[in-house]
Amino acid sequence: MIRIEPRPQPSRLMSYLSPLIAVALTLVTGIIFSGLVGMNPLDAFHAFFIAPIDDLYGLGELGVKAAPLMLIAVGLAIGFRSNVWNIGAEGQLTAGAIVGGGLALLFYQVDGVWVLPLMVLGGAVGGMAWASIPALLKTRFNTNEILVSLMLNYVAIFLLSYLVHDPWRDPDGFNFPESRLFSDAAMLPVVLEDTRLHLGSVFALIAVVLGWVFVRKSFVGFQMQVAGLADSAALYAGFRRRRMVWIGLLVGGAMAGIAGLCEVAGPIGQLLPSVSPGYGYAAIIVAFVGRLHPVGILLASLLMSLLYLGGESAQMELGLPSAITGVFQGVLLFYLLAADMFINFRLHVVTPTVGAASGKAAS
Repeated sequence: MIRIEPRPQPSRLMSYLSPLIAVALTLVTGIIFSGLVGMNPLDAFHAFFIAPIDDLYGLGELGVKAAPLMLIAVGLAIGFRSNVWNIGAEGQLTAGAIVGGGLALLFYQVDGVWVLPLMVLGGAVGGMAWASIPALLKTRFNTNEILVSLMLNYVAIFLLSYLVHDPWRDPDGFNFPESRLFSDAAMLPVVLEDTRLHLGSVFALIAVVLGWVFVRKSFVGFQMQVAGLADSAALYAGFRRRRMVWIGLLVGGAMAGIAGLCEVAGPIGQLLPSVSPGYGYAAIIVAFVGRLHPVGILLASLLMSLLYLGGESAQMELGLPSAITGVFQGVLLFYLLAADMFINFRLHVVTPTVGAASGKAAS
């Protein structure tokens, strides 16, 4: 008889090494998978992990993909630390893109330096407004923020689809469901020549620094960490749970909204029916692979960005389907959860005693 029981003292070292273990096991799984489908494992490894970043442009693309993941994951981690489970970053990203992109269309003929800052602010406000819905329902009616935030993702996506199909559709776009191309004043400037790396990457790095200051140096960050570790202790100390719910959701919404704005004002340059390949969901994996720590999130976002680029490269060089990216994201999360389980729990083999066995036989 096998029983799962908590470890008396989980290893602190292994808790930091578990993301590396998960990454290594993901690589091994990829090598095994490539062999099973008849591919050369070395060719598959090169196409997935080396080819996407073997030049300056590829490194720039790594930063372009990592920036929204970094922004969203830092915001989500602040809530996750206090057990506020925001699963609605995809919808909050879309809401930020709608508000920020709407401002770009509103001031389409205005050439002012204030247009882009206003769009960034609008993206943050849009994401916060969308996140305030589950925050209000959680604090007022004790609804489950996981379900509410998750369902709102689809509402935001369908709202964006409606806007680009009808009221915001480009009149000169040959009836395609897309908005006008943004003006130069509404586009994020490129920060690395001969690449698409834009100012959003700088926003992401600033978010990492601010996230670290909030988590490690602020009293509110300390309160949220205590609430995540021992909710009863936080209540006994007088920490207000409702305040933590609002902060966790609004910060996550603001970061996701800015990420959405950076997508439409960066590599996309307009509003489309879909502005995200699933960054809001992938950022959840990034947050946990990074151990909910801003520096860890920085490294994990680069890894997840490489998975996105590797999936695209594998499609072109090896003919693999686009779903391969999602497969490896799921495998990475699976191994991380498995490693965490064995760090905090252990398998204990229980051998029935002779007396117990005879008692069962007699009954």
